Amino acid sequence: MQIRAFDEGDTDEVVALWRLCGLTRPWNDPHRDIQRKLEVQRELFLVGVEEGNGAIIASIMAGYDGHRGWVNYLAVHPDARGAGHGRALMTEVEELLIARGCPKVSLLVRGDNAEARGFYESIGYGIDDVVAFGKRLIADT
Repeated sequence: MQIRAFDEGDTDEVVALWRLCGLTRPWNDPHRDIQRKLEVQRELFLVGVEEGNGAIIASIMAGYDGHRGWVNYLAVHPDARGAGHGRALMTEVEELLIARGCPKVSLLVRGDNAEARGFYESIGYGIDDVVAFGKRLIADT
């Protein structure tokens, strides 16, 4: 897999990957999420491309707010899992965040997603003793 920056032409393929991986929700329009990301730190939106045919088999979206980094939309095509692609994307994003002076990175995982929890634990992430709060400011639907 080769890692490269997301390009607008990747949109439909990335959204299809997110849907296949169960990352989308009815209240979040993934196309709007992409458009919003392209306006802020677009260089922290990466895709993993299969060598040979150029198909997108992975993605990751990250950001840094001056206090901590965040990771969203890490996805690896189910047929490509277990080959280290998720780890490679996380390593790349961590390096990009460190280069910006980011001291800590956080991410959210749905409580019922045991596979994702196991993956993040295997690469050194742990559960923070916090409660996540959220408030929707703009309705996508």
